[in-house]
This record gives sequence, C-alpha cells and structure tokens, in this order.
Amino acid sequence: MSLKLRLKPEEKVLIGKAVIKNGSKTSEFVVENNVPILRQKDIMTEAEANSPSRRVYFVVQFMYIDSEKLVEYHAKYWELVHEILAAAPSTKPYIEKLSEQILAGEYYQALKLTRKLITYEEELLSHVKSI
Repeated sequence: MSLKLRLKPEEKVLIGKAVIKNGSKTSEFVVENNVPILRQKDIMTEAEANSPSRRVYFVVQFMYIDSEKLVEYHAKYWELVHEILAAAPSTKPYIEKLSEQILAGEYYQALKLTRKLITYEEELLSHVKSI
C-alpha cells in the first residue's frame, strides 16, 4: 500500500533507517513499499525520554525502526512497564492495550497508544504537584 507524504520546508522524516530532510519548499512524494516511517513530530530523542512513559515511547520507537534488535528492545520494554505498573497501578489499562500491540508486532499502533500513556502520566503528575 502506498503512502503519500507531504513535507513542510525543512521538515525531517525517518524512512527505514534514513533521516531525510526536506529543502526550502514543500514537497510531496509517495513511498510504495512497506517500511517504517516517522515524521519529525513523532520522533523522540533520548533527551526527551525523561519520564517512565516517555522512555517506553523511546524503546517502542526503536522496535518500529530497528527490527534487528527486537529481543533487546522487548526486554527493555517489559522492564519499563513493570516499573510503571509498580509505581502507578492505574496505568494498567493503557499498558495492557499497548502490550497487545507490541506482542502483535504492531509497533506504529503501539507508538500511538504510548502517546495516550504519556498524556495520562502527565495528568497523574499534575495532580501530585497540585497537592
């Protein structure tokens, strides 16, 4: 299935393991094979992975783009989610849905679910800070 991408000026996109940076004008192209693709707004750097759920996102991101090290990334994922569940049991519904996608090999869908986990984590932390 083809995917049409429209990149804004200077926007970056990750296609497979290649980072592509657009020039000074908007461009459009079609990717015609099945390859991991992440737009700049969906890429998390190691420095941005500064909370438990953000570290999960960071690991899932690598599951999606680097299938050669899946065993390593899966081990880190399970370690992180066990820590999150121990600290915040209320995250269980998010973790369960996310883990289903991980086990099914649906890493892009897992990334989308991890965004929801990050939002929930931020809500939890905002309640703690207001006390």
